[in-house]
Amino acid sequence: MRRARALVLLPAVAALALTACGSPGREAASADGTTSQSPRGELTVFAAASLHGVFEELGHQIEAEHPGVTVSFSFAGSSDLATQVLAGAPADVLATANESTMKQAVDGGAVAGDPVVFAENVLTLVVPPGNPAGVTGLDASLDRAKLVVCAPQVPCGAATAELATLEGVRLHPVSEESSVTDVLGKVSSGQADAGLVYTTDATGAGDAVQVVNVPGADRVVNRYPVAALAESRNPELARLWVDTLTGEAGRTVLADAGFRLP
Repeated sequence: MRRARALVLLPAVAALALTACGSPGREAASADGTTSQSPRGELTVFAAASLHGVFEELGHQIEAEHPGVTVSFSFAGSSDLATQVLAGAPADVLATANESTMKQAVDGGAVAGDPVVFAENVLTLVVPPGNPAGVTGLDASLDRAKLVVCAPQVPCGAATAELATLEGVRLHPVSEESSVTDVLGKVSSGQADAGLVYTTDATGAGDAVQVVNVPGADRVVNRYPVAALAESRNPELARLWVDTLTGEAGRTVLADAGFRLP
């Protein structure tokens, strides 16, 4: 999902923008001939699907504080995003739902600097309201239910496999989805009887799903790293995003959404 916002300039400001005509994020000349640092341009962020709500909110904050900046997003499964970045997709920042997927981007030379872990998440089991299939947890009740999970190559799928192993259960999903939001969508729409999603997704869904407690879920923790990309067209804005996300503003929004803070 991508979002871009048009920037409306007053005539005088538009004239100044035309005369400055520098690269995004650099100094702009003022009417008295002095210069001031004024970030501007488009920032493109690739992020794990489970970060959708948090990143949209932070994007609004950055645009409000820096009127010359437009933030656009691509949300998908982390492995898909890493593949796109390594293939040269134009983006400034990458945020994944686990460290092993980020390592693929690092090893491929797509990342500038060291990734920073900014949040943690754990899984939970969700069912449609009323729990029509009578699911009681990661147990035999799932044998008669239509279970959906994330595919093993994406972080929520890898966490699902690890949790099942630790709990000593064999899962028999009817489908494996490419992102956690797809799992949540199938459960909330009634297409599935149960699904394993992140706790933050369950919280964000509100009354659309019902949570079934999984006592051992805390043993599997996904750590979320973020990094500016080596081929960023605007490294200054990429750094602005990382600093905002890992600073007070980002930590507040993450905590409100139910993420754990490292």
